[in-house]
Amino acid sequence: MKKDSFLYRVFDLYYDGFRNMKLGRTLWTIILIKLFIIFAILKVFFFPDFLSTHAEKGGEADYVANELINAKP
Repeated sequence: MKKDSFLYRVFDLYYDGFRNMKLGRTLWTIILIKLFIIFAILKVFFFPDFLSTHAEKGGEADYVANELINAKP
């Protein structure tokens, strides 16, 4: 890849920036830990699989359609 190409310069900018980070590494670690907590832990405890407990196997679409049609405002 040529050193004067746009893609090389963009890659070099990010590579050099991430390599020389000091505080940024700590911030990225905190961000990744928070994302893990949001998507892994909170999903398990606060968002259970509602359809598996209320609809029979293979009839999930019928259950959702029935609930939408018979929904009370």
